[in-house]
Amino acid sequence: QVQVVESGGGLVQAGGSLRLSCAASGSIFSINAMAWYRQAPGKQRELVASITSDDTTNYADSVKGRFTISRDNAKNTVYLQMNNLKPEDTAVYYCNADLYITIFSLRRRSEVWGQGTLVTIST
Repeated sequence: QVQVVESGGGLVQAGGSLRLSCAASGSIFSINAMAWYRQAPGKQRELVASITSDDTTNYADSVKGRFTISRDNAKNTVYLQMNNLKPEDTAVYYCNADLYITIFSLRRRSEVWGQGTLVTIST
């Protein structure tokens, strides 16, 4: 059983900052990549940022220069530092982990989603 749990969402004013955290736990052998997605009301879920095991990062154009993704491999945790937040950043933010898990000594690749954390930016 593997799960990822997000934290750090909340309500902030435009121009403010938030830091999201996502911790993966369970029978994890290794983590290939972790990512943050978001889904605003009435819109499709979109990739915000991702980071691979060798720390290669990728960002949506809309957040480049404002958001920073990082990871702590020892803690199986990924962070999303969000600065200069805008009302259009309002969404539920989901953590995604692409990893290898162990089941009865067998290794299997798996993808796990968190339950989401709400970020609301006020004007």
